Amino acid sequence: MKLYIETLGCAMNMRDSEHMIAELKTKEGYTLTEDAKEADLILINTCSVREKPERKLFSEIGQFALIKKPHAKIGICGCTASHMGEEIIKKAPSVNFVLGARNISKISEVIHRDKAVEVGVDYDDSTYVFDTAGNIGIKALLNISIGCDKRCAYCIVPHTRGKEISIPLDLILSEAEKLAQNGVKELMLLGQNVNNYGVRFSSNHKMINFAGLLREISKIEGIKRIRFTSPHPLHMDDEFLEEFASNPKICKCIHMPLQSGSSKILKSMRRGYTKEWYLNRVAKLKSLVPHVGIGTDIIVAFPGESEEDFAHTMDVLESVQFDTMYSFIYSPRPHTESYQWGKESIVSKEVASKRLAILQDKHKTILRDKAKKEIGHLHEVLIENIKHGEDSFSEGRSDTGKLIKIPQEVLKIGDIVNVQISQNEGGSLIGRCIK
Repeated sequence: MKLYIETLGCAMNMRDSEHMIAELKTKEGYTLTEDAKEADLILINTCSVREKPERKLFSEIGQFALIKKPHAKIGICGCTASHMGEEIIKKAPSVNFVLGARNISKISEVIHRDKAVEVGVDYDDSTYVFDTAGNIGIKALLNISIGCDKRCAYCIVPHTRGKEISIPLDLILSEAEKLAQNGVKELMLLGQNVNNYGVRFSSNHKMINFAGLLREISKIEGIKRIRFTSPHPLHMDDEFLEEFASNPKICKCIHMPLQSGSSKILKSMRRGYTKEWYLNRVAKLKSLVPHVGIGTDIIVAFPGESEEDFAHTMDVLESVQFDTMYSFIYSPRPHTESYQWGKESIVSKEVASKRLAILQDKHKTILRDKAKKEIGHLHEVLIENIKHGEDSFSEGRSDTGKLIKIPQEVLKIGDIVNVQISQNEGGSLIGRCIK
């Protein structure tokens, strides 16, 4: 039996797909295929954050229905599955089952129930121990919580993934130990708001916060690097930032979703912090780790955004000098607060597109300038990719998140080496090993 899976969206969805693959391999005997035409089971792990996700979903269902084998099943999983439920089967009879993002532990059950719909967001699988797939590699994703308690006005995640529950510490450490024994050197901890870890468990559990969790994971032999996504600026207290700075296993790269630089818009978004708080946390972080790499998310043209509000966002961009930035024009989503707001607050497409272009152009300039300043700097790099032959090279990421290429050097995947930057090509960093 062969499984084809298409994963859309965030790292959380990638981890959910890994869990489903492992469950289907060990419990049902499936093997993966990259050709949907030869699959016995086709899974689409959906994302509701994408633009026009429902329209694209039904288009993809139609394409798979045309090419699949007669007996092959189609299953729709993830966030769009959560909020549409049985409506998917009504609109697309070729779909055999629907499995919500909060229900993926049921995958080996629902494949045997035709037209099954399991989308309850109150279902708790925070203590479920998933099976593990075979060869993992040197990097792995690891969930530390499920769901989200925030009520950001633009976000559908609480509606699709339910309330926030932290995964018990012993299960996290057990999984991390297992991954380390299988050769994993770098862990990426996942949660909608990772630094809110420990606020709620579904069973009796000793009190522990995110800083404490980081300390415990860093004790595991074999784990050389710890990353996490995404922390919420509201919960970036001094204890968290000081642990981030002082723990040698924590990569000095952090994603801090800004969304807007305007305190007025942030309040409208229900983000819980102000521009001043955000900049204060960045200043504290840079005082502790001057070379820290900072990434962010920005939504342009949120309802009610004025030119002055947008100027505040540009001000934060200029002040922080983000190393990575995911930027989008606001897109309304059903089941969100902002979806109900009147048309008078909507920013025109023309203005929105202009603002996005200004933002992205400025960020490109910042990145070019920062790349020039990297010449001569030393970075610790985990080798993730190698190429043999005439144009041989090794490639990996620094602990600050920078992708660095090392020409004419073929190292081993998993090596951690010191690299000095010798040149940059259009913002791409190139260096040489320093023994």
